Amino acid sequence: MKMSTTHLKSFLDEKSDFYNHPGFIVDDPISIPHQFSKKEDIEIAGLLTATIAWGNRKSIIKNANQLMKLMDFEPHEFILGMEKSDLKYFSSFVHRTFNGIDCAFFLESLSHIYKFYGGLEAVFSDAVLNDLSVKESIIHFREVFFKLPHLSRTEKHVANPASNASAKRLNMFLRWMVRKDKRGVDFGIWRTIKPSDLFCPLDVHSGNVARKLGLLSRMSNDWKAVEELTGILKEINPDDPVKYDFALFGLGVNEKF
Repeated sequence: MKMSTTHLKSFLDEKSDFYNHPGFIVDDPISIPHQFSKKEDIEIAGLLTATIAWGNRKSIIKNANQLMKLMDFEPHEFILGMEKSDLKYFSSFVHRTFNGIDCAFFLESLSHIYKFYGGLEAVFSDAVLNDLSVKESIIHFREVFFKLPHLSRTEKHVANPASNASAKRLNMFLRWMVRKDKRGVDFGIWRTIKPSDLFCPLDVHSGNVARKLGLLSRMSNDWKAVEELTGILKEINPDDPVKYDFALFGLGVNEKF
């Protein structure tokens, strides 16, 4: 499907506008962090939800809600005050290949980050504040996240762009935290990273749509494809390229484009 740049922008803007509205929230994993108003609660709920955001959306929302319930719906207070004995309540948690062992480590690492690194925004922002890209931010976050002793099996749940992984869920989480508009879906609570610096989340659905629209030529859904897609979207909208994630997602999942 080949469109002129003008028609393509118009089409993507129309579809983004259609899906980027509060009605989108209820059936999407972003509904979990939307339960909270405290910045730290939104961040922690957002990262945990994004981490398990693959597979059936109803299952993702159900299991993410279970995590929030286990933390008494106060994730920030919970991770700051938790003791080793509290982790036993998460031992039976499972979402696909993410199990209680992974969950316990995630909570311990988040506690470590908020106690000693100033929180998630500070860790993700460190590279950008040193004039490095969001790719480097993700790599730096991953290094900090796995500073505590852990089983190697847990590392697969935090993607590594340095290994050419698309890091779809981390890019989605960053979109949630960084993008700000008047639509009420994304939170825009992080100010140290600019929307123009973000990379577009890429999965099978969005990748297929992007190829049909001529936005992506690379056939693998890897980091090189993320860079190619985001680069073209930046040509269309330099200030806010990842707003088109709404269009690609909606076209792929809802409209079977």
